Amino acid sequence: MDEATTRLETLYRDVGPGLLAYLRRCCREPQAAEDLLQETFLGAARRIERLLKAVSPRAWLYAIARNVAVTHLRRRRPTRPMPADIAATAPTAASDELEPVRRAIAELPEPLRETLELRLGADLSYAEIAEVLEIPVGTVRSRLHHALQRVRAAAVTDPE
Repeated sequence: MDEATTRLETLYRDVGPGLLAYLRRCCREPQAAEDLLQETFLGAARRIERLLKAVSPRAWLYAIARNVAVTHLRRRRPTRPMPADIAATAPTAASDELEPVRRAIAELPEPLRETLELRLGADLSYAEIAEVLEIPVGTVRSRLHHALQRVRAAAVTDPE
């Protein structure tokens, strides 16, 4: 086995679960997320020389996953309504307490929400987020600051 294949397999093992969770949050379709993960690694395999030169292979893979997810979401058909048995499930007390935060995050503008998701959901560093989104680190810091301000304000002032 050559160095590139070994590196790709190691990344699949190490970064794959986090990427899959990220893709599930992006597209909210478990099977589609698994397909998108495979598409992400196929894209990486096609550009293996870039992987070997990447400063942060993890961030590079997240950038590919993000692009794959965006393409998928653009092509996606309208979603089906939620099944009644799922919609009727009573939320737990803990989820009731988190609902204002979830709602505030969902209402964030896309650039702020995506930056927050990469930081909290994917646990990427500021530099990695900057690489994924192709923006300066200062912009990452600013977006996170504004996102957290809005979430805090919404959670504190939520009428429920």
